Amino acid sequence: MRSLFFLPLLIAAGPSWADACDDLPKPSVTIKRIEERIDYNAEYSFRSLTNIGASLARPGKQVLGLTRGNATVGFTTSSPSIIDRTGRWECASPQITLTYGFSPMTVYVAREFPEGSCAHKEIREHEMRHVEAYQTHIAAIEKELGERLNARFATGSVWRGPVGQTAARLQQELDARWAPYVQRLIKRVDEAQAKIDTDQEYERVANACDGEIRKVLGKR
Repeated sequence: MRSLFFLPLLIAAGPSWADACDDLPKPSVTIKRIEERIDYNAEYSFRSLTNIGASLARPGKQVLGLTRGNATVGFTTSSPSIIDRTGRWECASPQITLTYGFSPMTVYVAREFPEGSCAHKEIREHEMRHVEAYQTHIAAIEKELGERLNARFATGSVWRGPVGQTAARLQQELDARWAPYVQRLIKRVDEAQAKIDTDQEYERVANACDGEIRKVLGKR
């Protein structure tokens, strides 16, 4: 008798909410890498570039070329939702897109080494190694980003809570936890960049082109 009494209550109270939420799309995560053309700049002297790149240059070394990439992380979201008949509660399905990468990215070559010269070619080729390191790193972390974000958000379960709070909860979590996390992953590229700018590489570039670069720097 007890089971016969409670069964109609379960049938009456449950399906209207559950069925409505099931009509929502599953939560999803989309990841997009920024892929923009590289800007080139030959307006600055090597002294200016040395000042601009002071935090990156080895002590006592002149900066002949420089690659600067601005790490960019952006989340866009939408949350299709359904409000229950009381108007107090909602179920919502976060749809998240992460866009990340370096934008803009600029390669500088000191103006003392004009385009077409051997020195310009050597310096630019060195800087393109930095560009490649940036691009390789951005591609390499995509898998980790996808796994972590999907494990958190694309679980198949919609979010439930008071009406109007889902979007705020989602944005707060993205800003406080996930944007800094992506920035930390991007920052790891510094290790690869440091391996390019060795003392040996500085000397190789400085001595290239039959002393052309040394002459400009005033070292004979």
